[in-house]
Amino acid sequence: MTTSPPSGPTPLWDLQRRLLEDCEYTDLTHAFHPGQPHFPAFPDEERAQIFDAAAGDGFSVHQYRIVGQWGTHVDPPSHFVAGARTLDEIPVTQMMLPLVVLDISGRVRDDPDTVPTMVDVRAWESRNGPVPAKSFVALRTDWSRRWPDAEAMANLDDAGDSHAPGWSREVLEYLVETADVSAVGHEGTDTDPGSATSEGDYGLELYLLQHDRWQIELMTHLDRVPEAGALVVATWPKPLGGSGFPARVFALHQRGD
Repeated sequence: MTTSPPSGPTPLWDLQRRLLEDCEYTDLTHAFHPGQPHFPAFPDEERAQIFDAAAGDGFSVHQYRIVGQWGTHVDPPSHFVAGARTLDEIPVTQMMLPLVVLDISGRVRDDPDTVPTMVDVRAWESRNGPVPAKSFVALRTDWSRRWPDAEAMANLDDAGDSHAPGWSREVLEYLVETADVSAVGHEGTDTDPGSATSEGDYGLELYLLQHDRWQIELMTHLDRVPEAGALVVATWPKPLGGSGFPARVFALHQRGD
């Protein structure tokens, strides 16, 4: 039995066609693999091919053994907070959001310990207006250019301390308590800068997740999207009670932006 396409208005289909024609699609996700940079307490990925079409099997199937926080991934509130929202409880309405890119990459080149300040936020707002409520704010540091070199990502000194950029308390407090954003993202392995994580301090990540926000870690290609005006789409599987999982994240923005 065949059916004819609808003859009446199809506004969402028309919108999809316009988005393909008018927008750039920028993948903000690393492809994950064994041996990639990761939180040092986590085991490496184990991958096995249990069926192989090239070897004569009827299909190909890989078996993956990974921690949830692997590669470009999502952290729901339950990652740090017992009883908080898990992955399956984050609604799909939060998976497409206005994208704000806060760029401190110029400072990072000279000082890997730098963090964003309210001066950076006010400068962004002077150019673009207030940070939108329920938006996704990504911290651009260009740290992702070091991927997949684990030593370069960690950037340890002779004492074993990491020198890597992260968020600051004042900016996260503004984004959460004043701007009321839904989520944040960054290119490093942690919310907190390396100077804090080297001391076992993950207070900024705890603050964010305690306030029922979620985040994407290990983003990439933020240098390819505009600081304002784009949309971000972040998706992930739906494990019941899940506390983290690899995510696929991309941006849509007007061609030429």
